[in-house]
Amino acid sequence: MPSSPSRRRLLQVAGGGLVAAPLAYGGWQWLAPRGGGGLASPSTGTTTGKPASDSANQAYLHVIAHADDSIYFMNPDLEQSIRSGALSVTVCMTSGESDGRNAPGKSPQFKTAKTDRPGFARARINGLRAANAMMATGDDNSPWTVEPVELLPGFRSELHYLQSAPHVQLIYMGLCEARYVSVPRPVSLRGLWLGAVKELPTLPGTGSTVRMPRAYTRDQIIDALVATIARVDPTVIRTLDPTPLHAPRETVAMMSAPTILRGLSYLDHQDHTSSAQFMQAAMERYWGGGKRRAASVSSYIGYPTNYTPPSLDAATTRRTAQLLNAYGWVDRRDCGDAAGCGDLKVGANGLKGGGAGWARGTRTRAPGTSRWLAPLKDGRLAAFAVLNGAVRCWVEREAGKGPWAGPFDVVGSAGGPLDPQVEVARHPDGTLQLFATRTVLPFKGQKHHKELVCVLQNGVGPEGAPTFGAWSSLGTPDAAPEKSLETGYPAIAVSPDGTVHVLARNWAGDIALRSGKGGKGWGAWQLLDHPPGKEPVHPLVVEGIDALVDTSGRLHVAAPTAQTVLHWVSPAPGQVPKLSAPTGLTPSGSAVSLVADGKGGALAVYRQAGTAQVAVASPEAAPGVSGVAWKVARRTPAGGYGRVSAYRLSGNGGALVLAARDEQGRVVPASDGSGRQAGWEAPGVQFVGIPGMAQDVEGRAVLAALGTDGQLYAARQSRPGAQFGEWAPAGQESAGSRV
Repeated sequence: MPSSPSRRRLLQVAGGGLVAAPLAYGGWQWLAPRGGGGLASPSTGTTTGKPASDSANQAYLHVIAHADDSIYFMNPDLEQSIRSGALSVTVCMTSGESDGRNAPGKSPQFKTAKTDRPGFARARINGLRAANAMMATGDDNSPWTVEPVELLPGFRSELHYLQSAPHVQLIYMGLCEARYVSVPRPVSLRGLWLGAVKELPTLPGTGSTVRMPRAYTRDQIIDALVATIARVDPTVIRTLDPTPLHAPRETVAMMSAPTILRGLSYLDHQDHTSSAQFMQAAMERYWGGGKRRAASVSSYIGYPTNYTPPSLDAATTRRTAQLLNAYGWVDRRDCGDAAGCGDLKVGANGLKGGGAGWARGTRTRAPGTSRWLAPLKDGRLAAFAVLNGAVRCWVEREAGKGPWAGPFDVVGSAGGPLDPQVEVARHPDGTLQLFATRTVLPFKGQKHHKELVCVLQNGVGPEGAPTFGAWSSLGTPDAAPEKSLETGYPAIAVSPDGTVHVLARNWAGDIALRSGKGGKGWGAWQLLDHPPGKEPVHPLVVEGIDALVDTSGRLHVAAPTAQTVLHWVSPAPGQVPKLSAPTGLTPSGSAVSLVADGKGGALAVYRQAGTAQVAVASPEAAPGVSGVAWKVARRTPAGGYGRVSAYRLSGNGGALVLAARDEQGRVVPASDGSGRQAGWEAPGVQFVGIPGMAQDVEGRAVLAALGTDGQLYAARQSRPGAQFGEWAPAGQESAGSRV
């Protein structure tokens, strides 16, 4: 347990008001020391999920642009992290000063309010503290301590930590915000990123311990974030979306902006995007400096959640509303700060107007699939994950048994950090091939762009781990660099003849296909059928497609849209999939998973919008008419959100195995091996990404999850179709594997 900081050195906060401290800053020591050490747990409430390991082995770093971003876009994950007892640090990059009027727009109060940007910035800080205090302790007025902290020599920010739960910490950099969602403004994070200005000033809030404004260059912001990563030493990093969806038409302001600020207009706030891009640059710089503790990354979609079906159930949405009420100062509590105790622009309207979709939808930019676990030629399973921007691999020491060895560095650099997920394809001869996306930042004369990359296995190393050759680029469906940034996370399927199919959402919201025999000799990108009818006001396909080759060799593709789930299927093996008749399926609140139906076709598994309900949909012949109708079977809700992993076991009745995230962020499996629908089993560890699934040499399903401590965890059925044994970290044997 870190020793308590000297009281005379701290800036005490009694209910929110700032009290000057007689000594200078030095707050970095109050962040968690490297290598762990016990950290205080919340003094009230219970942990909302079973941590992957001791909280000292985990740390969470959240980087946001404005004070309300993490509440809207990163929950329920944020609250689960806070309540785990592990270090949870949120960096708010801008002051969030907006127009300086702490009142709802168009209200009578707004019309008479005076512009006070430092005051409004302070009120938003107080609102975020209230919401974080409620998550940690249940008391939105729980007191905080504040210190100035130097992220870089001479550059002070505010460090806040919750007195009764000091592992909950906030860092305010206080940079000026853009003040407009999309109107180009040189004095902004975007302006600094693009080089429209050389420096971006800070705007300290009223009563701030950081009294003198400073100005950061682009490199200094990146270095400040690098310093933060180094000190927090996170195992989980969360950012906003660095590559959001474009708006359907250009704005007049964008077209008339100075040349250096022109570009596509986007559906997200420009500060959200730029904060994530600065963090991408910081992670690349930090990880390029050598060995670091393993960290995963998740990037959360912002405003465009308004254009996608709701992904959270009613209970989770109500909880978000409670937190937004605390942030929005609905109770008008006295926090001891004359500047205000919350953001009245949000106020009681957190679930109304523009924020309605934000509070009901949590989605990540790279949803991943369950195909990161696959058997090697000798039957041993191999698991792959992106940690610190590179692929890491674990392998079974013996086929069908634990423990797992690793992680190993089995493939070299892709020329820059990879995006957060990796996909594994297994060729008919047992050779593996990895697929991922990487974002190339606009440094060293390179244009800002994204590309799909792949690498083939070329052998097995001395420790039994697979080895791979050099990464090669598949490009993207859109050649223009700016458009390539919106390329979706790929779905991979392999035909019996060894042809590998890569599918991805393109800039316009259509699905593009590229195929290559043996995972090489790739053909050109080609678009699948576009649905008829009126064009939507937003890109057609929502992130989260999937693909599958059925037993006859036909390629199936499924994609969620704002209104339904689309399905394409090849008329015959080797042919490009064609759009099927409308499925009639209700909108999906998650990515869609395709899995064999056990009859030669495919099932679609997804969460129904606005619920945690898992739906298993199958196309069946419609009685009395030609064509098919999709029949839906609903599973008991598991809670949670996100893609549901699905796997069909071969042999022994072909049990369907599912795995999902529950309401506490834990992995929960279910299997119908008994011949009837089974309920969800006991939950496992808290995890990031999507659970991986495969079948071992004994015919049993194996589940893998990347824990919030950066470690691999696995569970195995005692026999095909049976329940799963205990979850065990890599290096330990699970109970199920001994049966």
